[in-house]
Amino acid sequence: MRILVTGGAGFIGSNFVRYILKKYPDYEIVVLDKLTYAGRLENIEDMMGKITFKKGDICDRNDVEKSIEGCSTIFNFAAETHVDRAIKCPATFIKTDVSGTYTLLEAAMKHNIEKFIQISTDEVYGQIIKGRFDENSALQPRNPYSASKAAADLLCRSFFTTYDMPIVITRSSNNYGPYQYPEKLIPAIIINALRHENIPIYGKGEQIRDWIYVEDNCRAIDTVFKRGIIGEIYNIGGNNERKNIEIAKLILKIMNKPEDLIDFVEDRPGHDFRYSLNCKKIASLGWSPIFDFAKSLRRTVEWYMRNEKWWKSIVESDKNVFQISAS
Repeated sequence: MRILVTGGAGFIGSNFVRYILKKYPDYEIVVLDKLTYAGRLENIEDMMGKITFKKGDICDRNDVEKSIEGCSTIFNFAAETHVDRAIKCPATFIKTDVSGTYTLLEAAMKHNIEKFIQISTDEVYGQIIKGRFDENSALQPRNPYSASKAAADLLCRSFFTTYDMPIVITRSSNNYGPYQYPEKLIPAIIINALRHENIPIYGKGEQIRDWIYVEDNCRAIDTVFKRGIIGEIYNIGGNNERKNIEIAKLILKIMNKPEDLIDFVEDRPGHDFRYSLNCKKIASLGWSPIFDFAKSLRRTVEWYMRNEKWWKSIVESDKNVFQISAS
């Protein structure tokens, strides 16, 4: 089987490629990635002899056409994903997340792709104070990033309904694990603590997120790929809701660092207070998270501690990376 993984040099995408290589060594994997700031060759360099890598943009029809040839399935991880950057420059998110998805859908239809897996996010539902979102909950995105992902999801749904495209959508909660760009909450906390720098936390850190270890998400996407029903949406959560301030304190405790490194900063506009997912639907396919939060958080901390070379080059080249953090 030959599959196309767009955004395969990013955080979740590279972990998914690594997971697929290990589980299905006979698969041919094509990775299409533009190598923007968060898509890095360093994330996949250990796999380069086992995959076909193509540098390209999902918004470019020629790049997509060159990559899709002979593939039976597309896993679309390619996206701009950071809320703070979306607030500052929404146009980039609209182009990649919406127009890029449309370009992929057109090519997939032309090449009679057997399955198109759209990787989305719980943020498309907006915030929820009590209860949990299920797959039928209304989409109420509250920032340009989540709006762009919601638009992409709706495009996918329209291609399923109008053109009978074999679409499946996954919406996961907050991922954490190795190779995550330091603008996101958990790696930002770890790396700032390693550098003995202040850790910016929005407001009082009371925002609540459901955390899932990235390999559990990869397992879930694989489950949906193998057993999911065409045209359906599947929520993927870790059943592990934590306040941002709790995450910061847990990491500092693991690292034996003082809590006075935490620096409460002015909250960002439209900051969603809580995300929470009902995941009964994917559970019916036989999936559930298997990674213990405390152990996998420690494993994540230890990965960043061992891989200073990986993150140090980011810190040196992206001077603004720690001015924005907190999911």
